[in-house]
Amino acid sequence: MQPPHQPPMNGQHSQPPPQGPVVPMPPQQQAPPLPYYQQQQAPQYYQQALPQPWGQQQQYAAPPPQYPPPPQTQHYATPPQQYAPLPQQQYAPPPQQQYAPSPYGTTPGSGEVRTLWIGDLQHWMDENYLHYNAFAAVAQQIASVKIIRNKQTGHSEGYGFIEFYSRAAAEHTLMNFNGQMMPNVEMTFKLNWASASTGDKRGDSGSDRTIFVGDLAHDVTDSMLEDVFRAKYPSVRGANVVVDRMTGWPKGFGFVRFGDLNEQARAMTEMNGMLLSTRQMRIGAAANKKNRDAQQTYATDGAYQSSKGNSSENDPNNTTVFVGGLDSNVNEEYLRQIFTPYGEISYVKIPVGKHCGFVQFTSRSCAEEAIRMLNGSQVGGQKVRLSWGRSPQNRQ
Repeated sequence: MQPPHQPPMNGQHSQPPPQGPVVPMPPQQQAPPLPYYQQQQAPQYYQQALPQPWGQQQQYAAPPPQYPPPPQTQHYATPPQQYAPLPQQQYAPPPQQQYAPSPYGTTPGSGEVRTLWIGDLQHWMDENYLHYNAFAAVAQQIASVKIIRNKQTGHSEGYGFIEFYSRAAAEHTLMNFNGQMMPNVEMTFKLNWASASTGDKRGDSGSDRTIFVGDLAHDVTDSMLEDVFRAKYPSVRGANVVVDRMTGWPKGFGFVRFGDLNEQARAMTEMNGMLLSTRQMRIGAAANKKNRDAQQTYATDGAYQSSKGNSSENDPNNTTVFVGGLDSNVNEEYLRQIFTPYGEISYVKIPVGKHCGFVQFTSRSCAEEAIRMLNGSQVGGQKVRLSWGRSPQNRQ
């Protein structure tokens, strides 16, 4: 009898009972090594490609985080921050630093003389140039700078005043700058002590020390006029040649300002008739500041009240000046000396018993200047009134 059918072991599927003798199967089960090999290699391949990317991504993914904030982006952003503020740091702070509290521990107005006079300035030189360019080395020690300008034209008179925080700073500047070359120009510093602590407080006495210089050659400049007087009188503070506003040509006369009254008086006599360029100078007294201001206002109105409506004022050929309010002690010779600095005189006449006189010039421009400068001035102890007189053709 045949043995009963046994169930398969190890979960192997049952096979149909052999029809014949049991013959071992050929080693077909060894064929899977190729698939198994492939199956074994595949996991290894995927294990290297898939599981390890986490570790490898840390190695290869490390650079990518560096790309979003690359160092180049920082370099391109930094220069604008570096170059943009520079102009503000260079130009904005200085004005604030210049007006900082005084390094010497004093304040303007303490009473000590700490103001310098500066002369021989060019027409384009303003307060900013003097403060921040010419005196840049001592800019922080300067309290204020003022250039004196003509009240009518607004043009510089060629001199000014520099106030320092202390006298020590002013002395240091005077010793180290005076006579030295000014920056960017072919001229030297001309410095001296001012007569008062500030230019605004110098008073009328400074203007009373001004002399009139007439009969100047047309090539005489401000610096030439100042130099010829400064060579003999160290207190000279400045000089200017009057220029015609319309043509720009010099009118042939000017003014010299002194700091010392004695030197001014000496110059009136010693320099009269001295040769400057091609002509001899004629020296005379200049009206004081108050009278000159009144004369300028008087002349600007376009009509002198004493001769308003008189045709002689508008007569281009009229060269006669009427002088009213004369002192009884003034004679014709003295009156000629007063008017001679303003031009060549044809004749001088003082009627007997009259407190007035007439001065006739050879040119109308000289008469105009005499009226402008001497009207309201003191002549022989009395304040005179000047206006146009009658032309020679109209005199009886």
